[in-house]
Amino acid sequence: MYLADGRPAPATSDAPGGRIAGRSRRATAAVPSTVLVLGVVSLITDISSEMVTAVLPLYLVAELGLSPLGFGVLDGVYNGVSALVRLVGGRLSDRGGGAGHKAVAAVGYGLSALCKPLLLLVHSLPLIGVVLAVDRTGKGLRTAPRDAMISLAAEPATRGRAFGVHRAMDTAGALCGPLVAFLLLRAAAEGYDAVFTVSFCVAVLGVVVLLLFVPGRTVPGRTVPGRALPAAEDTAGRAPAGPRTPVRALLGRPRIRRLTACAVLLGLTTVSDSFLYLALQRRLDLPVGWFPLLPLGTAAAFLSLAVPMGAIADRIGRRRLFVAGHLVLLCAYGLLLAPFGGGAALVGAVLVLHGAFYAATDGVLAAATADAAPEDARGSGLAVVQTGQTAARFVCSLAFGAAWTAWGDRTAVLAAAVGLALAAALSARLLRPAGPATAPNSPSEHTP
Repeated sequence: MYLADGRPAPATSDAPGGRIAGRSRRATAAVPSTVLVLGVVSLITDISSEMVTAVLPLYLVAELGLSPLGFGVLDGVYNGVSALVRLVGGRLSDRGGGAGHKAVAAVGYGLSALCKPLLLLVHSLPLIGVVLAVDRTGKGLRTAPRDAMISLAAEPATRGRAFGVHRAMDTAGALCGPLVAFLLLRAAAEGYDAVFTVSFCVAVLGVVVLLLFVPGRTVPGRTVPGRALPAAEDTAGRAPAGPRTPVRALLGRPRIRRLTACAVLLGLTTVSDSFLYLALQRRLDLPVGWFPLLPLGTAAAFLSLAVPMGAIADRIGRRRLFVAGHLVLLCAYGLLLAPFGGGAALVGAVLVLHGAFYAATDGVLAAATADAAPEDARGSGLAVVQTGQTAARFVCSLAFGAAWTAWGDRTAVLAAAVGLALAAALSARLLRPAGPATAPNSPSEHTP
């Protein structure tokens, strides 16, 4: 295999019953209450945000008549502006310690909630761009502090599972959001206005749950009974660095530098969800009213696979699974380009692969970054990697929109597929340990 990553220690009991009971106890201990409450907040917030995301491409292209290039600019703003403030959110939350994580996350969630009713008031392209930019600013502020709270509450050896549980709850909201939007579009005379209004009310509920039920300070998880933590992983993520650690110092750490480089390489060829759904709709000529349902397939697959993928990442290595997840996305691109098939089978296959890609990469990358970042600069470390990935996806949206406008959707998808294959190969090589092969019990073998 191309990455030397960690594997868990054997179960504490050789008896089948003991192994099963031990796994059950570890699974329970791996999900602290802080992670569960943050999962509820993300579930509620994703219902709100995905209601808007599900109708936004159609609203902009069909209602406002944007070209693919114009939509690419707005989609890049929607997905890329958060990259500009993630570092700010991470640094601010680290300066405030555990309480700072919650405070900055609350500001981010609140800012995004306030933007939902503004979509009812703006109808020109520049103003919509401003509202979307502010909304993504809120997302950029909250993401790193939220993930820092998860990583600090979870035990180092089972962070992949903890992030998997959170992402599964988050995706349950993503599954409900498009369905609510679909029902509102069919039931309400002014469908888009109804979607934006209900989205705002749901977002406010998420902020209230965060403020009332998430503890002000996150207590790091304790060691799982009967299971030794990998030596390198236990120390790498806890080495003191100081909350004022600059980005340059964090990138001076080889593991964070390599993860950031890979996140950028792969992000440059990761087509945004909106473009993927538009390409699928164009190929099959799906009715407009059914478009909001496409994200449901992705969300259902993500929801089903997030926890198993997190557990697999803990077992075989988080960096290894992160790269493999992009190969799954490459298969989805291939199906979009395939000259055969169509109909429901093609839609289902593409959406399942798309959801599997997210399950194998989203929380897994956060868990891998948490392993490498110092505990007192955890928010900043997560923000560095996430900023690189988000900025790269912003560039990809602009480039893909331009390619679609100039050459058509199939050629644009083909270019993205070729680029993704090259980026995955380079990332696998970049994450390969340097030097001769290490002994089985050496620290690098235990570092996901």
